Amino acid sequence: MRSRQFFRGTCQKSGLRQVDIDALQGPSEILVIADESAKAEYCAADLLAQAEHGQLSHAVLLTTSPCLAQEVRKELDQQSLLLPRQQIASESLKNNGVIVILDSIEEAIELANLFAPEHLELVVKNAETYLNRVQNAGCVFLGEYSTEPIGDYIAGPNHSLPTGGTARFSSPLNILDFMKIIDVVKMDRDGVQKLGPAAMLMARAEGLEGHARAIEKRLKS
Repeated sequence: MRSRQFFRGTCQKSGLRQVDIDALQGPSEILVIADESAKAEYCAADLLAQAEHGQLSHAVLLTTSPCLAQEVRKELDQQSLLLPRQQIASESLKNNGVIVILDSIEEAIELANLFAPEHLELVVKNAETYLNRVQNAGCVFLGEYSTEPIGDYIAGPNHSLPTGGTARFSSPLNILDFMKIIDVVKMDRDGVQKLGPAAMLMARAEGLEGHARAIEKRLKS
């Protein structure tokens, strides 16, 4: 079996042009993993940058430092007062803001993989060494200067990212989302003789006798 690829375009049907979209993204979400080396003001600012999107946005901090957790909480209260969208950000943090203190960065990454955040910030020492542990995230930001808004506007990765846990099985918008694929199957007599019996077995197990007999006719000819 082989495939043919086409760039997606518009198709004419009943006078209407129909096109596909990549996904329905949102609400926005960020998960920050931080250790004792992280700056509280940076972490709080990044959490608020997502919280101001809307009241359903998620802003989560996982840290190994109880001291940092307290400082971030204070920074959130202070910094939110200066935001034009302060009411929205505060409501978002109230509904979906979480600060969790954990024993290790490894544990934090394990939880992050379960959450599968749209944006994942690793604000820890030697952040690059933890990257291979990340399995589920829309986009990963390494180090204290890799703030998420830089990714939104200028760093380069696509801003259309999987949300709501869909990073477990989907990717950011990319060139493959604009490709349409048609599978092509060409089978010769020897191929049917080798593969046909297995296909017939599966067809009959599924209760589709017509499928099995379509193959069987080729085997008997």
